[in-house]
Amino acid sequence: MTTDGKLPAPEAGLILTHFLTVRDVAVSRRFYAEILGGEVVLEENPAIVKVANSWIIMNPGGGPTPDKPGVTLEPPGAGDTVSSFLNVRVADIAAFYVDATAKGAQFLTEPLDRKAELRCYLRDPDGYLVEVGQATGMLAGVFADPPAGTTR
Repeated sequence: MTTDGKLPAPEAGLILTHFLTVRDVAVSRRFYAEILGGEVVLEENPAIVKVANSWIIMNPGGGPTPDKPGVTLEPPGAGDTVSSFLNVRVADIAAFYVDATAKGAQFLTEPLDRKAELRCYLRDPDGYLVEVGQATGMLAGVFADPPAGTTR
């Protein structure tokens, strides 16, 4: 497969990409291409899917390498504790939800109104959390309530 200049390789400055350690590259690559409408620009080693104006890079886990000594990469474990997640902004969350659900995506909830935005979450094949949101109230200066027990 040729990349036709679609790889995340800036001529100047930088480009931000997101790397995921995955259990099965083909399954994860298909998820990001089909559910998020991405374009596969590299099949393997690493797999790269261009999604809108960003790239998702995927490879299996592994042990330390000379450039990351002492670091082991592995997909998330079981459970609901996360330290980061992919945030996807859409123009029409209702349409995205219907389309993604028809393609097999399983959301934690339907889109919910959070004052500042409509949002919902799903998990990818490895359990990574993906937030899908549509800005609504924030466009008019209305923001979500702070988490319980905090003040602004």
